[in-house]
Amino acid sequence: MSDSRTTNLTSGNLLKQIILFTLPLIASGVLQQLFNSCDIAVVGRFVGAEDLAAVGSTSPLINLILNVFIGLGVGANVLIASLVGQKKTELISSAVHTVILLAVLCGTVLGAVGIIFSSRILVLIETPHEVLPQAALYLKIYFTGFPFIMIYNFGSSILRGRGESFKPAVFLIVAGILNVFMNLFFVLCLHMGAEGVGIATTLANLFSAACIIITLAKEKGEFKFSIKKLAIDKRHSAILFKIGMPAGIQGIVFSLSNLVIQGALNSLGPKVMAGSASGVTFEIFAYFIVTAFVQCAVTFTSQNYGAGNLKRCYKAFFYCMALSVGFTMVCSLVFTLFRFRLSEIYSSDPETIRYSAYRILKVESVQFLINSYEITAGVLRGFGCSLTPAIITIAGTCAVRLLWIAFVFPKFNTYGSVLMVYPVSWVITGSAMILTLIIFLKKKINKNC
Repeated sequence: MSDSRTTNLTSGNLLKQIILFTLPLIASGVLQQLFNSCDIAVVGRFVGAEDLAAVGSTSPLINLILNVFIGLGVGANVLIASLVGQKKTELISSAVHTVILLAVLCGTVLGAVGIIFSSRILVLIETPHEVLPQAALYLKIYFTGFPFIMIYNFGSSILRGRGESFKPAVFLIVAGILNVFMNLFFVLCLHMGAEGVGIATTLANLFSAACIIITLAKEKGEFKFSIKKLAIDKRHSAILFKIGMPAGIQGIVFSLSNLVIQGALNSLGPKVMAGSASGVTFEIFAYFIVTAFVQCAVTFTSQNYGAGNLKRCYKAFFYCMALSVGFTMVCSLVFTLFRFRLSEIYSSDPETIRYSAYRILKVESVQFLINSYEITAGVLRGFGCSLTPAIITIAGTCAVRLLWIAFVFPKFNTYGSVLMVYPVSWVITGSAMILTLIIFLKKKINKNC
């Protein structure tokens, strides 16, 4: 029995479909970042700069471990969307249960790894002694919620693969609202610091994961989830890993390079750490816009490529690129113009505010450049080509950043010299990725001629 609520993205008004698909993702991403920013704002305002640095400085490490299997979420999206596009409804049920079981297993492993090794890694990246205890405690609490993060991530990929982006967005928004209230409760009422923020985030992740499972359990037809049907299908897992693992490996190396950058920032002292931690939150706002269009590009390309509609794939790429660049530039302009006022949200310390505003000016103002490789890589993965964009990102972004910190930063040893690595790496990676897509599409056209 086919689920009538599955959205056919292979026909109809493409621009309208892209906008309707992406807007809930943008809304949920931006609102979620607003809620996540409360972690930093509550700690910075009501606890102190050291707890602010403790929470903010853990982001690269969290992303490092999380990205090990976040790429598999991309693989799940491509798997489901491709089956929908090919109308292979008889295979969807086993694919759904394979994805959910992998989410549980991956989340459990990731959480255990994070709890065991987080303190050691914080020492390796030169986290200051005055920040280390709170940062380690926050991480251990955060990692207990990794199974919930994976279930939400993979479950959302299932829904997006069939063209449903609204429900996952709503779940994330509601979870974010709960996170805000729990932050205030644990910090203001129970007088907890970074650990209170960690507990609130974990409970919010549990809520969003539960919503995904309940939604799938109430489905009809091939998308209906049942614990009794949990099993790993080798065919589906092979496709999922083929698409997802290169993206996951890319995420690992990408996060490692950012971890090295965080180490350079840590060496400049707690004030720089705190300022950078608050400044980077505005970059994440813009990045959520980009990732929304990336998810859109992956889904539309996968469904239409599965249906054999290459022309619609090309149009989807241009629409996603143009819209994402436009949205990102507007967002970056607003943040740059009001950078000092916005930085005051997270701290009342003048030096921390100054470092935050400086990061916004140097990085956020040119963040639209990331579309050149993010959207392009999403389209390539939608075509089933995942290894090549991963290699390009590793070489163009990660390697450049590592070399920059190794050779350029020691010569100048300034905050500005660290931040310059971002636009430099974006230009190099974007140029290489666009050239790769052009070559790839030419081969596809010649093959079909």
